[in-house]
Amino acid sequence: MAQGTVQVTHGGASRWRRRSGEYPTLAAALAVAGDGDVLSISPGTYRENLVLHHAVTLRGPEGGLGSVRIAPLDGVALTVRASAVVQDLHLEGQDRAAPALLVEDGAPELTDLRVSTRSAAGIEVRGTGARPLVRRCTVENPSGVGIAVLDGGGGVFEECEVLAAGQTGISVRGGARPRLERCRIHHATGAGIGVTGEGSGLEALGCEVYEIKGTGVQIAARATARLTDCAVHRTTADGVTLDTDAVLTLAGCDIHDIPENAVDLRSRSVLTLSRTTVRRFGRNGLSVWDPGTRVDADSCEIHDSTGDYPAVWISDGAAVSLDSCRVHDVPDALFVLDRGSRVDVVDSDLSQVRNTAVSVSDGATAQLDDCRIREAATGAWFRDHGSGGTLANCTIDAVQTGVIVTKGADPTLERCTVTSPAEAGFYVSAGGRGTFTACRVTGSSGFGFHILDGCRTTLARCHTERCARGGYEFPEDGPVAEDCTGDESAARPAARAASGGSFAGAHAGVRTVAAGQSPVLRAAEVPAARPADRPDGGVATATATAPTAAAARGSGEVLGQLDALVGLDSVKREVRALTDMIEVGRRRQQAGLKAASVRRHLVFTGSPGTGKTTVARLYGEILASLGVLERGHLVEVSRVDLVGEHIGSTAIRTQEAFDRARGGVLFIDEAYALAPEDSGRDFGREAIDTLVKLMEDHREAVVVIVAGYTAEMDRFLTVNPGVASRFSRTITFGDYGPEELLRIVEQQAEEHEYRLGEGTAEALLTYFTELPKGPAFGNGRTARQTFESMVERHAGRVAQLSEPSKDELTLLFPADLPGQPAPC
Repeated sequence: MAQGTVQVTHGGASRWRRRSGEYPTLAAALAVAGDGDVLSISPGTYRENLVLHHAVTLRGPEGGLGSVRIAPLDGVALTVRASAVVQDLHLEGQDRAAPALLVEDGAPELTDLRVSTRSAAGIEVRGTGARPLVRRCTVENPSGVGIAVLDGGGGVFEECEVLAAGQTGISVRGGARPRLERCRIHHATGAGIGVTGEGSGLEALGCEVYEIKGTGVQIAARATARLTDCAVHRTTADGVTLDTDAVLTLAGCDIHDIPENAVDLRSRSVLTLSRTTVRRFGRNGLSVWDPGTRVDADSCEIHDSTGDYPAVWISDGAAVSLDSCRVHDVPDALFVLDRGSRVDVVDSDLSQVRNTAVSVSDGATAQLDDCRIREAATGAWFRDHGSGGTLANCTIDAVQTGVIVTKGADPTLERCTVTSPAEAGFYVSAGGRGTFTACRVTGSSGFGFHILDGCRTTLARCHTERCARGGYEFPEDGPVAEDCTGDESAARPAARAASGGSFAGAHAGVRTVAAGQSPVLRAAEVPAARPADRPDGGVATATATAPTAAAARGSGEVLGQLDALVGLDSVKREVRALTDMIEVGRRRQQAGLKAASVRRHLVFTGSPGTGKTTVARLYGEILASLGVLERGHLVEVSRVDLVGEHIGSTAIRTQEAFDRARGGVLFIDEAYALAPEDSGRDFGREAIDTLVKLMEDHREAVVVIVAGYTAEMDRFLTVNPGVASRFSRTITFGDYGPEELLRIVEQQAEEHEYRLGEGTAEALLTYFTELPKGPAFGNGRTARQTFESMVERHAGRVAQLSEPSKDELTLLFPADLPGQPAPC
């Protein structure tokens, strides 16, 4: 039974019609209403199924949203078949097979409606003639779709909100093409926005999709969409997916806090991105699969991965183009695999990459022009036969190794520069090929070009300078080298000259030779190299390997640096005890006595930021200073470096990581990730089995340290019967206390020439005591971040002073702490 009354104000001029009147039901009022009439509805609940055939205005009391409820027991609450105006109503539906509000024709204006329903759809727009303008409407439908636009329908939705949809928040299919402006879709179970079917399309401007139990945006089956200045975040599945010839454009969008792939494309889909940011994703930032699938990105940024997967994954013949983009703070930047897969990168930055910036394997191709790679373990790695491409005019800085070429890969590098690598600038092994033209290596802690036996590599007009172990290291029957120069005294003499070419060292004493001759480096021709005394009384030749950086310091000096670390008292005792055992064993052997066997492999347990990597690096230096390890360098890897995607690739990756660590320490962070609790067909156990065998076969060549959270590492040690037996002891790194965190800040301040002002130390103690110690707490990293934040706040304060004093330039005060109000 209806409650309230309906007043009809007629807009027509016919004399036979009353100009106004009151009716007990909406149906009665609609029966007499015509185009232009206004139906003003009194507050109440109306159990009626309404159908608008005329261009009437149907409205509730102004400012009384929710006071008029249209709530039939079944069927559609409101059907619109004309260019009517509907405003300030609350619609409810209970029919699982019908929508609460259905627009079938016309261009109605629907304003300030609240649709709270448990029906098939909250609002449904159906048919080619349906083009509503929907403003400031809210749809809540825990049982079905929030808004469905179907069968050629369209319309504009402005400032609407879809919340708590039991299925897709906004569903577009059957050739429909709506436009969304400043809409919010959240707390849907299913996709936030779904567009599917040939001819279907969507344009969204300034919209937000978040808190979705599923995928944020799905485009599929030849549908198209364009999102401008939109945000997609906090989903439980992928952020954006494209499948089967889907086409999507993202302009000025922000996709973040996604636990899976931020964007996933398959089956000939095409994605165009401009000025778009992808950040904080758990798997891939861009995951691109299948022949014909393509991504074109311009002026985009991909950063801050929260997982162990490459930022950009390209496989199965897909292609990606990046122009003026930035990829940073990720495990791997670009990972291209499978024949036909390709990445083209122009004028882009790849930085702060924990593993490999550009990885090319299984016949894939990478083309990089005018790019900058810095702060990565490996700049670029061409892994196997058929893999290649071109790096031109690229700079690679502050990496472990600049470029690695292995297993028959054959890239071309032109006018590329590697600066300050910790190991080699360019490293070719395992039958790798490659052509290097006008490439340079400067300031390497290892070799400039290190090319192993059996690698058919070509070098032309390359140059090296200030390389600690030498500019060029390769066998006599090695690469073709033409017009290459270097200034390193430790340069190796084994190179093969190309026809009519030469291999010359401007200051290293390498003689220019005729075609077919091998250049010879003689000790007398190297004035910069002082021969070192050998233990046997002879003189070392100029071809002897230069001492490594790790062996340059004595064990006492390195132990002194260990003692200088804040806290870690039990760790220091463990390392000293182990060092003493090794040192005494060495002296007993020198005295002709038996030495106790000391297993040097270790397990480090504890929270992040407690100094595990730092101690591992110092431990390697100590062992090198004692002559136990040849170099003592640290090679840090994680699951992504060891576990492959295909059968057999894991053993190869693990072997390669182990080989890079020969003579030093292989540090495996979060080692428990190699053995997930629900492993299924996971290849991590293959990495563990391979590692155990390598540790046994080459027990004197590499020290292995596995690290991670305490409980997870306890489980890891039970996975393989041989794992626990390979490690001599477990060293636990406790969390830093407030006093130790304060000491780290004080050290940072001293190092950067700042001082703590009056009361600042006490304020820091209070701050660290009250700071939540949840999973995101970074221990020492938190202390350093706190200091950096204080310096930023200090700069903002001091920059306002016209002539600051020295004290003002150096003193940090309690107001500079994070979260404190700015000082007056």
